Amino acid sequence: MTDALKRLTDEGVAIWLDDLSRKRITSGNLAELIDQQHVVGVTTNPTIFQKAISQGDGYDRQLSDLASRKVTVDEAIRMITTADVRDAADILRPVFDATGGQDGRVSIEVDPRLAHNTRATVAEARQLAWLVDRPNTLIKIPATEAGLPAIAETIGNGISVNVTLIFSLERYRAVMDAYLTGLEKAKERGLDLSKIHSVASFFVSRVDTEIDRRIDEMGTDEAKALRGKAGVANARLAYQAYEEVFSSDRWNALEKDGANKQRPLWASTGVKDKAYKDTMYVEELVAPNTVNTMPEATLEASEDHGEIRGDAVRGTYEQARADLDALEKIGISYDDVVQVLEDEGVDKFEASWNDLLKSTEAELERLAPTEG
Repeated sequence: MTDALKRLTDEGVAIWLDDLSRKRITSGNLAELIDQQHVVGVTTNPTIFQKAISQGDGYDRQLSDLASRKVTVDEAIRMITTADVRDAADILRPVFDATGGQDGRVSIEVDPRLAHNTRATVAEARQLAWLVDRPNTLIKIPATEAGLPAIAETIGNGISVNVTLIFSLERYRAVMDAYLTGLEKAKERGLDLSKIHSVASFFVSRVDTEIDRRIDEMGTDEAKALRGKAGVANARLAYQAYEEVFSSDRWNALEKDGANKQRPLWASTGVKDKAYKDTMYVEELVAPNTVNTMPEATLEASEDHGEIRGDAVRGTYEQARADLDALEKIGISYDDVVQVLEDEGVDKFEASWNDLLKSTEAELERLAPTEG
């Protein structure tokens, strides 16, 4: 084993685990990852919970109680997922306290069926924050057009947010604008800005997957030379945008009132193409004040053979822009790619939510008490 994870941490990258289950909580595994592998946060999504609930018997007792009460499947999911997030938040509380609230965070997502409904998303965010009832929770809101005002209003209510499903640079700038707008609302309402935190989850590997698919369809040598470059280039340019926004006069005025920067979070960092090094989206995106949320396989690979060579982002912007421009020149539309990815992202999370509903409903029926 190397000290790659410690070096990553020392470079200013917070390591968050992109997974959660009751077994991980009760077995002591999560505490062990925090203690031994520098994990300082957890992210969840409907797919993660669907997998956790459908495997093993870790949820049987709670599911049996819920079945006896004849709760709806939607209520059962909320009781189960918020319980896991609450327990994980308690395990991470020492990290939260030690980092002044920056890390030690656990994310839980609003119902993805609400992704295009601003008012319902705000209401759901308030409900989730109330249900979990832990200061180190982040409510995940997708960066859809309807999500942007919901993000601003939720931040304005003093609720910390993980903005998810960001693919494009234009949308990322709109997300940062929504965060600043939310902070300004919170300030007007007399809230303590230092208590409000946010991360912006910029997706990486899915960009390469979609663009590489289009490159392979073209089949030319010129196109093939660009395989595997877009995801990292896109993320690096996002960091450039982050540096610009969080050095602006508008930001500086909020910072004087105690506001925290919204950190870029690299999401979808598991490498899907075996032609690429399995730690690529960790090694190539090292930059100060960022988060990398990793599936466990990526975490283990990074610990085993990750090569952390210091800041891999600043100073690369010109090349990153050239890489994206080269794709446009061969006929791959950046705007089309990112729109497809956003649409697919919402659809995939909604499909996972429906799978979660089906799995939970099946478990409730299996554990329902017999009449008589």
